[in-house]
Amino acid sequence: MEFALTAEQEAITENVAKLCEDFDDDYWLSHDDTGKFPHDFHQAMAKAGWLGIAMPEQYGGANLGATEAALLMHQVAFAGGMSAASSIHINIFGPHPVVVFGNAEQQARWLPDLIQGKVISCFGVTEPDAGLDTTKITTRAEADGNGYIVHGRKIWTTTAQEASKIMLLARTTPIEECKKPTDGMSLFYTDLNHDFCEVREIPKMGRKAVDSNTVFIDGLKVPVEDRIGEEGDGFRCLLHSLNPERVLIASEAIGIGRSALDRAARYANERIVFGRPIGQNQSIQHPLAESWCELEAAWLSVMQAAWRYDTKLECGAQANAAKFLSGEAGFRACERAVMAHGGMGYAKEFHVERLLREVLICRIAPISPQLILSHIAEKILDLPKSY
Repeated sequence: MEFALTAEQEAITENVAKLCEDFDDDYWLSHDDTGKFPHDFHQAMAKAGWLGIAMPEQYGGANLGATEAALLMHQVAFAGGMSAASSIHINIFGPHPVVVFGNAEQQARWLPDLIQGKVISCFGVTEPDAGLDTTKITTRAEADGNGYIVHGRKIWTTTAQEASKIMLLARTTPIEECKKPTDGMSLFYTDLNHDFCEVREIPKMGRKAVDSNTVFIDGLKVPVEDRIGEEGDGFRCLLHSLNPERVLIASEAIGIGRSALDRAARYANERIVFGRPIGQNQSIQHPLAESWCELEAAWLSVMQAAWRYDTKLECGAQANAAKFLSGEAGFRACERAVMAHGGMGYAKEFHVERLLREVLICRIAPISPQLILSHIAEKILDLPKSY
């Protein structure tokens, strides 16, 4: 059993950390205040080749695995929080259905622009009335000549204000006509044509620099060449990106938690009250030490899930467990960092309040902790299905 990173993996962490030094706390605080998308950071990551870390080499990618992608996103989140991570997150494993199920023409047409950062894409799966019950989506793609016309609505579509492409899941067969609820959905990667798509931003608690949106789709024409895989097979195509996405979200939660913990420890050493550093007090020490333990344990679960995915072992339970543990540990670390700062934890200049707001995303999305626990209870503990 080997726990050490390879030399190549160490180099990934070091090189990403060095690149992120050009985008400091003031940069991310400014973008959190203005809501401006961090285009220069996105382009710097593209220029360095990081957007293609898990993409095929023939299109300019590095053809590495979920483990290397997790190391990348952990370091990005440590440096810039969720605003940094979310600005490139969709590029890392979001297009994976294209890599697995796309034909040669589609891969050659789509992947180079994603890898080079020429295109920003978004993910159109979640709907207001379906939530995590994806089989209940009502967005429909109706056959029309050599293509489809799409009508429907998506929600929590990240980067849709900036995107020119959308990964879109829609029903091509009504659910009542399908043998299984997961049948009859098709997956498309197509132009986000604003003549037929109204993108309405959702004001939210954190990560202002990376927009979240409701997308209203009315008559969007999609050529059949933009369908990934067979008609009606979209849910299966989509599943190939879900486990690695949980691994990446988990790695980001830990990166944010470790950043908050690092800030809290430094502040506790420097802040003098009653003639001594507050870090000398066990009421400050113990919560921070406990978070260090929790983050370390969660990180091991992330690495195990990533390793299982990369070695083509079953990893659904491990990926979900990693996401659950990391989301909780990252949140607690950020909360404790705010409390260790006292009143200054509420001030933007110390950044821990921003990290606390942003790390909540890792608990909520893309799947709730409660649904993860229900999944593990059913699939691993063989308990009756609860939903």
